[in-house]
Amino acid sequence: MNETGRSAESVKIDDEQLRRDIERFYLPRHLVNAITEIGAIPNDSEEAIVGIGFLDIADYTFLSKFLSPNENQTVLNGLYSAFNWVLNKHGGYLNKLEGDSLMFQYGGPIDPNVRGLNDAEAEHYIAKELFYTCIELQRVCILFNQANDKFLYSEEEGTTKEEILKAFDIIRGLRNNEFLSPSINALFQIRIRIGASIGKVMIGNFGPEGSKHWDVIGMPVINAKRMESTAPIGGVRISEEYYRQLEKQGIVDSYYHRFTREASALFSVYRNIKKEELFRFNSVYIKEKKNAGYNTYSVQVEPNLPEEIVSQVELLLQKEEPGAQRIIDFLKYYRGNRYVLQKLEDLFIKININIRKGALYKILLPRRYDALVESHGGDSAAADREISDSHSLKDLMDILGDIQDAVKHGYGDERGPASDFRDYESYINVEEEKLVRQYESLKDSIAHTSYFYNLIFPMYFAHIKTSILEYQNDIDELDELEEL
Repeated sequence: MNETGRSAESVKIDDEQLRRDIERFYLPRHLVNAITEIGAIPNDSEEAIVGIGFLDIADYTFLSKFLSPNENQTVLNGLYSAFNWVLNKHGGYLNKLEGDSLMFQYGGPIDPNVRGLNDAEAEHYIAKELFYTCIELQRVCILFNQANDKFLYSEEEGTTKEEILKAFDIIRGLRNNEFLSPSINALFQIRIRIGASIGKVMIGNFGPEGSKHWDVIGMPVINAKRMESTAPIGGVRISEEYYRQLEKQGIVDSYYHRFTREASALFSVYRNIKKEELFRFNSVYIKEKKNAGYNTYSVQVEPNLPEEIVSQVELLLQKEEPGAQRIIDFLKYYRGNRYVLQKLEDLFIKININIRKGALYKILLPRRYDALVESHGGDSAAADREISDSHSLKDLMDILGDIQDAVKHGYGDERGPASDFRDYESYINVEEEKLVRQYESLKDSIAHTSYFYNLIFPMYFAHIKTSILEYQNDIDELDELEEL
C-alpha cells in the first residue's frame, strides 16, 4: 500500500477513534450501559414510577467571586464529580446538569435495579434510594467544603477522584493562605438545597432528531423542582406524598433514630430533636403559581448543625458588614429552627451583642407594645425589660412567621364565569364591574402584604443587623485602644 493509501486509512481510523472518544466523553455511561443491556434503543415512551431529585447550589454567584474562571470550573467539576459519585453509589441516573443545578432520577426502563419488580416493589426501592441519596449529597457537600476525601473509599474511582482532588487543592490553598484564610473560612461555604418527589411519569426519548434526550415529564418532576426551589439551604424538602411513602416503609423512624444517635455522639443539642422537627411539615407557597400552596416536609441533615452555625457566625463576626449580612442570612434561613436560634442567642448573650427585643416587638405588634408601655406607667425601658425577660429570639421569630402566614393570599381569578357576549358596550361594562369588585376584595390584603414585605420584614432584620454592626464597631475600637 502506498503512502497515500496508508494516510487515508490512518485518517479513517483516527476519525472512528475520535467518534468513540466523543461518545465516551459526552454520553452518560449509565444510559449507554442500560440500553446495551436492553439490546435496543427504546423508541416508545412509557409510564413508569420514577423518583426525581433536583439539587441547586445556593448563592454560588457570591462564592464565585473568590475564584478565577479556571478555578471556578475546577471547583464545580470536582463538586459535580462528588455528587455523581453519590449517585453512582446508590444506582441513580444524572439526568441533566445546567449551570449550578442538576437533576437526577431513579426507576424507569433504564434502571436495572427495578427490572422485574412490580409497581409496589419498584416504589419501595426507589423511595429508599432517592431519600438516602438526598441525605448523602448534603453530607458530601459538607465534606467537600472541608476538602475532606474520606467518603472516597473505593480504589476504582479513577477520573472522579482526580477531579475531586484538584478541587480540594484549590480549597485548601484558599483556606491556608495567611492573607485570605480569615475571609475564606468565614465566607466561602458551598451550600446546596435539594428537592425530591416520587410518582408516575412518562419516560422516554424527547427532542428533535439528532438531539434526543432521555428524559421524564409529569407532575412528580414539576413537584420535585418546586420542592428544591423552596428547600432549606443545607436541607432537603420532599412532597407530602413522598413523605407518606417513607413513613409507610419505616424509613422516617429509621432515619430519626440514626440522626439522634449521631447527634448524641457529637454532643449536639440536636440529640433532643423531635421527629416532627426532624421532618417538619410546611405548606409552601409558589409566587409564580399565584401563591398556590403545597404540603411538604423539610428534612434536617447535619447532626451538629446548630454548633456548626455558631462556629461560622463567630468567624463572620470578624468580617464587618459582609459578615453581619451573612449572619442575617443565617437568621432568615433558620428562623423556624429553635435549636439554631437558641444557640445563636446564647452566643449573642455571651459576647454582649445587644439585640433590642423591645424594638423588635414594637415593629411586630405596635399596639400591644404601646399597651405594655402604658401598663408600666409610660416607662418604655421597663416594658423593654419585660419583653426581653419573657421572649426568646425564637418567640419573636415565631411572631414574625405568624404575621407572614396571615398576610399570604392568592391572586386567583375571582370574577366568576364569563358573561354571554351580546355587544361590546354591555360586555365590557360587566367585565369592568367584575374587576372592580375583585380589586375591592383584595386591596386590603394587598396593602397588608406589601406593608409586611416592604417594611416590617426588612426593618425587623435591619434592627438585628445594626446590633451586630454595633458589636463589631465596639470590638474594632477596643482593638485600636489596645494598640495605642
